Formats: sequence, C-alpha cells, structure tokens
Amino acid sequence: MIPKGSQRGGGKDLATHLLNAFDNEYVEVAEVSGAIAPDLHGAFAEWEAIATGLTKCRNYLYSLSVNPDLGQGQLSRAQYMDYVDRVEKALGLEGQPRAIVYHIKDGREHCHVVWSRIDYQTEKAVHLAFDREKLMMVTRQFAREHGLELPEGYGPSRFDERRRQTSLYERAQERVTGISKQERAAQVTQAWAQSDTPKAFVRALEDLGYMLATGYRPYVLVDIYGGKNALPKLIDDRSVRTKDIREFLAKDFPPESLPTVDEAKALVAQHRKAREQFAKAQEDRKQDEALARAQAARREKVEAERAAMLARQEQEHERESLAREQLAARQGLRALYLAEVARVRQQRDEARPTGLAAFLGRVTGVSAIIHRVQRYKDAKRYLAFRETKQGLAAGQRDEAASLQHRHTLQALDMNREVKALAAVEARERKALAESRLRERRIVSRGENGHMPALAPGLKPRGRGAAVRRAKDRYRDRSGRDERVNPERVIQQQERAEERVMRAQIAQEEQRQAPEIDLTDAHREARERQHPWKKVDLAEEFAKAAADGTGGEGGGDDGAPAPRISRAERPSERARTKRRGRDDDFERER
Repeated sequence: MIPKGSQRGGGKDLATHLLNAFDNEYVEVAEVSGAIAPDLHGAFAEWEAIATGLTKCRNYLYSLSVNPDLGQGQLSRAQYMDYVDRVEKALGLEGQPRAIVYHIKDGREHCHVVWSRIDYQTEKAVHLAFDREKLMMVTRQFAREHGLELPEGYGPSRFDERRRQTSLYERAQERVTGISKQERAAQVTQAWAQSDTPKAFVRALEDLGYMLATGYRPYVLVDIYGGKNALPKLIDDRSVRTKDIREFLAKDFPPESLPTVDEAKALVAQHRKAREQFAKAQEDRKQDEALARAQAARREKVEAERAAMLARQEQEHERESLAREQLAARQGLRALYLAEVARVRQQRDEARPTGLAAFLGRVTGVSAIIHRVQRYKDAKRYLAFRETKQGLAAGQRDEAASLQHRHTLQALDMNREVKALAAVEARERKALAESRLRERRIVSRGENGHMPALAPGLKPRGRGAAVRRAKDRYRDRSGRDERVNPERVIQQQERAEERVMRAQIAQEEQRQAPEIDLTDAHREARERQHPWKKVDLAEEFAKAAADGTGGEGGGDDGAPAPRISRAERPSERARTKRRGRDDDFERER
C-alpha cells in the first residue's frame, strides 16, 4: 500500500486528469461534498474562487492517491473510507470539502482523494505540517490492523530514501520515453565504469543516445528525445563525486566548448524528426478511430442533455406563464381595490342625509367635516393599494429575474460541462499520442535497451555542434522522398546495365593488350620529345682547359652565357611552391 500526497493548485487540470478515461479502464466519481456543483470541474472551481476571495493561498488543494498492493488483494470500499477518514483526521482536514474518485488502471484499482484546504469560517488555509510523516504513521497503523505488508522504504528506517525517490520531471520522462530513472542510471554508470578516457566516455554516451552539453551545471546530458539530466546524478556510484567528473572531462571537453542545452535540443530534434515521421506514417490508426467513437458517443450524450434542457425551457414557456400569472395577480389586486371603492361609495350614498338633515349639515359645517374625513380615508386607501401594488410588482420582478438567473445558470452549467468534456477529450488524445510515441520509441530501441546512437561532431568555440554520422541515414521517409517514378526506375536500370557493360569491355581490352613496361615507355617518350646528344666528358674538359674560358662559357661551344634580366628570370618562390605541390601530389599517390 503506497500513499502519495501533495499540496497543489490547478483544480481544472486536476479534474481533467481524474476524468481521463483513456489512461483508466474505469472512472467513478464516488463523492463530491462541500460544493454546489456536482461535478469535479465545478467543485474545484468553487474552491478556487473561495481561496482567491478569502485568502492568498495558491496551493488550495491537498491531493492524495492510495495505491494498494495487488499481491495482497484489493481493498474494499469500507477499507478505503476507513483509511481516508484516518488521514483526514491526522492532517486536520476534518469537515473540509472533499472529492473521492476511484480508478482502475491496468487491472489495478486505486483511489484519489482531493480536499480543499480553505476554511471559509476562519478565512484561512489549513496548515499541513509534516504531512508525509503523518501519512507514514497512519499507513503503518492501518497496515498493522489489517494485516498488510508495507513495501521497502515504509518501515521505521529509510536509508537514502531521497536519492531513490523519483521526481515529477523524471516520471514525465519515463511516461514519454519508456525508460525509467534506474535504467538511465545503470546505462550511464556502466559507460563510466568501462571508459578509461574522456573521449571514450563521451563516445559511449553518444552510443547510448546522449549528447554532452552545458547549462546551469557544467555537464548536462541531453538525450535524443529532448530530455535533460545532470550527468553526476546519473552515475550511481557513491565513490564518484561531482568534482571527480568535472576534473575528468575538463581537459578534453571544457564546458565553454560544449553546446548549450537549447542548441543540443535543436540538434537532437533534427535527428529525431525524420525517424518519428517515418514510424508515424506506418502506424495503425485503429486506436484513434476507437477513441474518436468513444468520445463521440460521450459528447452526443452531453449534447442531447443540453438540447433537452433548451427544449424543455422553450416548451414549458416558463417565462410566458410567469408573466401571465403576474399580470393576473396585478389585475386581481386592481379589481379588489375598485370593488372596495365601489362598496364604500355605495355605502356612503345609502347613508347620505336628505331633507332637513342635509340642510342642517351644510349650515353647521358637519357635511364639510364628513366630506374631508371621507377624502382622507380614500387617500389612505389609495396609498395602501399603491404600496401593495408596488410590492407585488417588485416581487414579480424578483421572480422573473430568478427565473432568468436559473435559466442562465443552467446554460452556464451545461456549457461548463461541454468545456470540461472538451478538456478531458484533449487530455485523452494527448495520452494516446504519448502512449503511441512511447511504444514507437520502445520498438526503436530494440533488444539493446538504449536509445538510438548520436554522433555529434564537436567544433571549436563559436560554432555549434552538428550531427554528421546520421544525417543521411535518417532522412525523411514519410513518403515525400520515396515516391516511385516508373520512368526514373527504368532509366536507372538502363544506366546500371550500361556501366556493367563498359566495365566488361574494359576488362576484356586490358586482358588482350600486351604488357608494357611503364619505365621504358616513359624514357622513350622523353627521348623522342627532347633527343639527347652523346657527350665525351674527357674531350670536353680538355677543350675547356685549353681555352681558359670554362668559367664564363656555357653550352657546347664555350660561348658566354647570355645575361637574363631580373624581370625575365622566373620566380624562385613560385617554382618552390609548384615543386611542393607536386611532391604532395606524389606522396598522396
């Protein structure tokens, strides 16, 4: 049983991850409490709004995943809830809003629990101190009571646990490439142990698919998939220190002569692009079609609910019926007022004095007083009617606004569900693409288990590194460069046959030709071009001694040699250069 908890924000992304139906065979939202919205996206949005309005907390969620050991059997829902309640009590999250989601992935059931850390009454976030230690304590107690065995590292002593833990970046690398952190470390450590020189070590790294670069640290490895790792962290040998690695590589590969991380990523991206395009063009699209059908069915269901809601609102005519009811209420109130006025008038007419009583009333002023009292009562009755009418109108306006607000909320809620569904679909497509990319890369590695080799040529400072060896091997084969042209194929075949025929004719002529001594042939050709004259050296020396002009003479007759001007004399430097080039050419031959 392995629990993993962390404080985080990004509720929308977390809800999309929890509802991803591609990576999980089964998704069940078991509980959403402490929120008005019944779905994860709405609930997490509410908790984010509360955190933004009441506090400055950014990591307003606490996410926990509970992964039981399949070898010891699945946990029941009651056991899951027991463990969740214990964790909730230990972390001080009792009474906080929470959501519980169950997943089944690769036949393994596990549980996700998300709490809101914001206490709206105190307007503060629940402080989570030593949450990992508390999780450890609860996990050990739960395992002891239920007879479960904990994996290595969850006992009382945890030696070198931090070094063995895998970070989020390393898990993302493993998800994309299919190579775990332990496999990378084992390969690089083996290359380090088997290399006696820096050049041999760098060459071994290139064969493993890594390019040596520099970044915030002097030596960083960039793999063919664009991931980067610090070189000392991949050498799993406690006797090797970072200082030793830097001293080992500093002479032949100083950091200033290496490409930067961004330059190395650009180079490996060019190297990787053609390989993945070729593999992508040949892969099967059945998974895409199946995912599209599943998403279409799910979207069709949501769209049907949306259309039914709109149709229900239109067919029920709630607004029209409410308007009619309100109009009838106002008309009824007015009718009651008019009826009361008519009754009062009739009563006054019946009680009005006549004859002598009427005359005495007018003379004494009693009639005037009675008339004023009646007018006062009429005005008071009218004011009461107007206030009642205004109150009724205000209530009716509130009812209409409430109805409009309810319809708007229903539409917004449905639109939010559609947007959340679009986000989930995008995450599922991304997961499918990552899965296929990981499968292609695993297949491309073959039996040796390491990445395709890189052979970068490291150039002097000021010039970037360039991949030389594989520039022609991994060219674009997505179909653009390999279109079959029948005429071109026929021409190539004819040219090949012609070359073979010419080679056969040349071999036959060489076989029939007589053997020639190249030395003799060269000497005869020179003699034909410049005939030599036979000279008797004894006779010539005697003639020169008798004349006494041997030092000034030249040629055969002892005549003085003509003087050559400096301008007509060939350049000695040019002659030396030409002789040097001829010597180089002879050596290369």
